This record gives sequence, C-alpha cells and structure tokens, in this order.
Amino acid sequence: MPVIAIVSQKGGSGKTTLALHLATRAVEAKHPACVIDTDPQATAAAWGDWRGDFLPPVVTSPPARLSRTIDNAAKEGIGLCVIDTPPHAEAAMREAIKVADIVLMPTRPRAFDLHALEPIADMLQMHDKKAFVVLNAVPSGAVRQIAEAQEAAKALGLKTCPVTFGERADFHRSSARGETAAEIDSRGKAAQEVSSLWKWVARHLEIKA
Repeated sequence: MPVIAIVSQKGGSGKTTLALHLATRAVEAKHPACVIDTDPQATAAAWGDWRGDFLPPVVTSPPARLSRTIDNAAKEGIGLCVIDTPPHAEAAMREAIKVADIVLMPTRPRAFDLHALEPIADMLQMHDKKAFVVLNAVPSGAVRQIAEAQEAAKALGLKTCPVTFGERADFHRSSARGETAAEIDSRGKAAQEVSSLWKWVARHLEIKA
C-alpha cells in the first residue's frame, strides 16, 4: 500500500493541510485513502470530526504504532495512507519516514524555515526514500524567492517538488469547516495547486491519478 509521509520541524508549515488535501484528492481518484494523525494536538483528527461521515477517514496513532496502524488500515480496505506528523518531534518523523514510499516536506520559502530542513535531510540520508521539499505559502510572483529556496534545498541534498502552493484563503476557509479547497471553489487556484500536486505524487507512486 502506498504511504505518503508529511514531515517538517516547523509549526505552521502546512503539513496538516497538505495531508488532508492529498488524501481527499486520492479518494476522489477512487483510491480508498486515510489520514494517520500522529500529532498530539490532533488537528487532522479535529478536521475529520468536523467533516463527519465524508471521506477520507482520519485515524490517530502514536508514532511507535505506525506500522500496526497501517496494517490495520489495509485490512479494512484502505489502499493509501497519508501520515501527518507533529513539529519538533524527531521520533515521529523518523517513524513516518521509515514506513513511507514518498516523503514530502512543506516549507515556507524563508531562511528560518529552510534552515529547519537540515535535521530532516540528515535523517533521510539513513533511508533510501523518494523525498521532496514542497514550497508553501509562496508570495505571488516570487520567482527569485522560489529559485533561492530551491538552491537552499539543493545545498542540503534535497530535491524540490515542481508544484508550489500560494498563500490561499481557500485553504484556511475550508479547514475550519471540515472541507477542502476544491469543495469551497473547485476552479480556484488552491484547488488547482492540490490537483497538480496529487497528479505529480501519483506519478511517483506509480498509481492512477
């Protein structure tokens, strides 16, 4: 079963938003998917409560039980898992990376945020995983800032996803209602960015988008 891990040392990097949107997009593509929330704050789980019976399901799991949680999800017919991890939690990130088929590292394209990628880069060196930085909350027209962020990631030995996310109101509005950006405005820029990222991730996982 494909497993996507979303990791970052920084709070507010967009991990939960990314996890929830990718899992929902997977469900729309006919892949039974779930979000595994390993964050003690349980933000993804709260979104799942607000969402009610609509897919994808969100399950909570301590990092040490990730493998067991994934196995249980597979037994229940889940075909893809997206792991949301807490900030400042090396043990959780390490366990998520260990079980993942692809690792996504959302970050704002700012110096302090990019510097926080260094311990993750060190962690990834111990695992042969597909791993990519996803630039998030990118200001409009910030071509130079994107290029500089890509160079900073490259200096750490990290690849950068070609899809970037802007600072979109639809992400904030939808999260508070247990929805996704596409459910707020299916033609909006936020929905388009999610769709592009999902198609890109699906290619790397070699599954139908």
